[in-house]
Amino acid sequence: MKNILGRKVGMTSVFTDDGRYVPVTVIEAGPCTVVERRTKETHGYDAVALGFGAVKKSRVTRALAGHFKKQGVEATRFVREFRTGIDGVEVGQTITVAGFEPGDRVDIVGISKGHGFAGGIKRHNFSGGGASHGSMIHRQPASNGDTNAGRVPKGARRPGHYGVDRTTMQNLEVVRADAERNLLLVRGPVPGPKNALVVLRASVKHKAEAGA
Repeated sequence: MKNILGRKVGMTSVFTDDGRYVPVTVIEAGPCTVVERRTKETHGYDAVALGFGAVKKSRVTRALAGHFKKQGVEATRFVREFRTGIDGVEVGQTITVAGFEPGDRVDIVGISKGHGFAGGIKRHNFSGGGASHGSMIHRQPASNGDTNAGRVPKGARRPGHYGVDRTTMQNLEVVRADAERNLLLVRGPVPGPKNALVVLRASVKHKAEAGA
């Protein structure tokens, strides 16, 4: 199963078997427990719910505690569902990084870093005005458009809240899978700060090599 939950640890660089020196993001992935199996007959769709991370019993609501007890599994801090690559997976099974191999392509979902209230230059990469004395417009946004509208049109690129969005980075390369330490080394941008929860699943856009 090439679906797993993890925690973003940080970045480093490693040498690959073919001699490349590549920057990678280290993800502590799993072990995850299958906490529920949803079926089309009962729930209307097929899915598997994975749980990740230890949690104190006092931090689990009574409703969730009853749900975990009904499934016969230990409570976990995070629970996420997956609808693909779930054949043969049953409740109570443990999912580790052993299912991943170097060269695999994955999509990683996370919550992007928060930047607070940001201006157009930082938020939308505006170029800004002249930097010399007297220009009076250095980092300010330009015209807001039609003054008769009495409102800001939808989709206008303006200053505002930047970050803390659900972000998916697609088609990232798995450089190394360390099953002993539950680590995945991934090449590419992984959303979120350190220690943030990330969701890894098999890439939906990767094209298999010819003859594979």
